[in-house]
Amino acid sequence: MSLTPKPRRILVVDDAATVRMYHRKILGDAGWHTDEAINGVEALERVHLQDVTQPFDLYVVDINMPRMDGYSFVRELRKLDPRHQAPVLMVSTEARRQDASSAFDAGANCYLVKPARPAELVLSAALLLGDRPAARIAAEGASA
Repeated sequence: MSLTPKPRRILVVDDAATVRMYHRKILGDAGWHTDEAINGVEALERVHLQDVTQPFDLYVVDINMPRMDGYSFVRELRKLDPRHQAPVLMVSTEARRQDASSAFDAGANCYLVKPARPAELVLSAALLLGDRPAARIAAEGASA
C-alpha cells in the first residue's frame, strides 16, 4: 500500500482554447493533473471513458459553450452514478446573481466570474478538493 496520495485530477471544460490553457497552467502549477474538454458533450464522453481507479476529482466548467452548455453538463453529470460525482467549479463571464443561482440549481458547488485571478482559482479548487496545503498557499498569495 502506497502512502503517497494519488494526484488530484481536474477536468477543465471550456470552448475557448486560451481559457483552457490558462486554467490548466494555473491548476497544473498548483500540483494537480488537468485534462480538458471543449464542451459539455465532450466532457460527458471523457467522464464515461475515465479509468474507474482514477476518476476526476473536480470539474472546472464554463457556462456558454456550443453543443452543450455548462448548466446542461452539470445537470447530466449529477444524474450519473456516484463514481462520477465530484465538485463542480463554474467559471464564467456571466456576472449576474441569477447566473450563479442557475449554476447552483444545476448542481455546481462554486461560482467564479472570469477572468478568475490565479490565487482565487487555486483557493477555490483547493477548498473543493480538500487540499489544505494548496489552500493555505493560495490564501497567503491572495492576501499578499
